[in-house]
Amino acid sequence: MRLDKFLKVSRLIKRRTLAKEVADQGRIMVNGKKAKASTDVKEGDELAIRFGQKLVTARVEMLKDSVKKDEAGNMFTILKEEKLDKVEPEFIDDED
Repeated sequence: MRLDKFLKVSRLIKRRTLAKEVADQGRIMVNGKKAKASTDVKEGDELAIRFGQKLVTARVEMLKDSVKKDEAGNMFTILKEEKLDKVEPEFIDDED
């Protein structure tokens, strides 16, 4: 499954276009390598996603094309969340 689709279906990122933008900015790594939106993800892959000043690491648990809202959390396991001290200016997200 494509990375951007997985992020949307699992609700780690709300919109697929936003997931694509985040990947294109180099803020997502799959198994330690920078990933594009089209990167193929498999069960067991580790995703590291930078959200502003937070780095979230998650493991892909299952792949489905569509799930109900309450089942979306079963698609991944959060391994760790860490706060970053300094963020490069181009990665600051002002949309909130």
